[in-house]
Amino acid sequence: MSLFRPPIVRSATAALDRSLFSKTFPIAAARVLSPKNIPRIQVQLNKSHEVLNLERRKPVEIDPDPALASKGGKCLLLNPDVKPYDSNTWSKVLREASENDEIKVIPYDLVLDYNYWQYRTISYFKDAVLTEVVDIMTSLLPEDAQAEIPTGFTMVGHVAHLNLRDEYLPYKKIIAEVIVDKNPTIRTVINKTNNVGTESEFRTFAYEVLFGLDDMNVEVGEGECVFKFDYSKVYWNSRLQTEHKRIVDMFTPGEVVCDVMAGIGPFALPAGKKEVFVLANDLNPESYKYLKEGIVRNKVSEIVQPFNEDGHTFIQHAADHLLNLTATSQNTITRPLRAPKRSRRHPPPTTPAPTTKTLTIPTTISHFVMNLPAIAISFLPSFNGLYNSHDSLFYPHTATKLPMIHVHCFSTKSDDNVRETAEICERVSEALGFEIRPGEQEMSVHEVRDVAPKKRMFCASFRLPAEVAFRERKAVGEKDGWGTWMKKQLGMESEE
Repeated sequence: MSLFRPPIVRSATAALDRSLFSKTFPIAAARVLSPKNIPRIQVQLNKSHEVLNLERRKPVEIDPDPALASKGGKCLLLNPDVKPYDSNTWSKVLREASENDEIKVIPYDLVLDYNYWQYRTISYFKDAVLTEVVDIMTSLLPEDAQAEIPTGFTMVGHVAHLNLRDEYLPYKKIIAEVIVDKNPTIRTVINKTNNVGTESEFRTFAYEVLFGLDDMNVEVGEGECVFKFDYSKVYWNSRLQTEHKRIVDMFTPGEVVCDVMAGIGPFALPAGKKEVFVLANDLNPESYKYLKEGIVRNKVSEIVQPFNEDGHTFIQHAADHLLNLTATSQNTITRPLRAPKRSRRHPPPTTPAPTTKTLTIPTTISHFVMNLPAIAISFLPSFNGLYNSHDSLFYPHTATKLPMIHVHCFSTKSDDNVRETAEICERVSEALGFEIRPGEQEMSVHEVRDVAPKKRMFCASFRLPAEVAFRERKAVGEKDGWGTWMKKQLGMESEE
């Protein structure tokens, strides 16, 4: 309700004075003379729309009269249209209840304070009425700073990660303090001071602490896995959780996935949980360290193998690695089986249940994941000759298909993404040296998320063309790496 707004406290931007947010609203209340009648009367007054309908505030309150309150007296808060001394504003139900001495309509001072108000404005429809809950920041910030009040932040464990615009930097401490007050799990608030990737090729970023300790050792749960890492040393984006799940859901147990830019394993570890074999690689030594720890912590050591290599060479190394495992008969692993739960109703089996199972690692890779959207497409030349002289392993000689490649990238934004899809296909084709049009080679371009006003993240998925996979293989070096890419992008925005 627009009536229930916090007080304007523009002068509080230098320091947060929570007491200034206390505000009294004079309304009416129905004193219920017999507490046992409260449920019935509340139902009746709900039907007449006279009960106060306020978010995060129950309409039943202790009677404001101390003498009655000591005897368990209660009252029902009424909406602002009901006036305590004007029965013309009462419904027939309310008047009859009053005439029957079941209730007494009295004035009531509703006090809302800092603990009630929220950080941000929320608008919603309830009973076909647009309701707006006004935020603390609207009351705090100057009128000329109301256009785009910071409402979004990324939570990574106990850390809230802000990306404040310049005009809000003078109020950054206040913003951080309110965020902590309104989010009990947050202990540290940081603000990014440069773009991801400009600090290092490992997608880390410089930051300042706005509130709390500079404690970046966090714990995050995702995809039935637990990740523990130093957020200042590795890349993690909680906003990609949906994308992580979307990709992992494409994998079938028993397949092999090559995660070329695995980070600390948001694709690799959940895939391992569903018994997908994963070759997980990252160039960042810190990511590699936390990836190894995560593999052990999440009990996928037998099925997820970590690597710390340059992605250009790793692509062909991974394919060769599997071929070598098969050639040397090292392509089987043994995994422990969980003991089945027994109930008292069913006696234990006479034959002991197996405690382990043996899995065979396929000879070829089914999926490549390349989640380094700023430059992942530049790694595609490494697929040239990936399976040179091994065409007999694939269709039509066998039922096995060449791998699907899922490469993340950035492009512009439009309503239908038609222009972007065509542009991404052109970039993929140029990198592969083979033309792929939309719809060919199972090519699809999926919109992942917006990262800037004119910038969107996509994922292009396509089947590796036989013309590329079976070419003569050439030596692979670091082609068009991060430093070269950054020089080419002068004047463009870096990755969020």
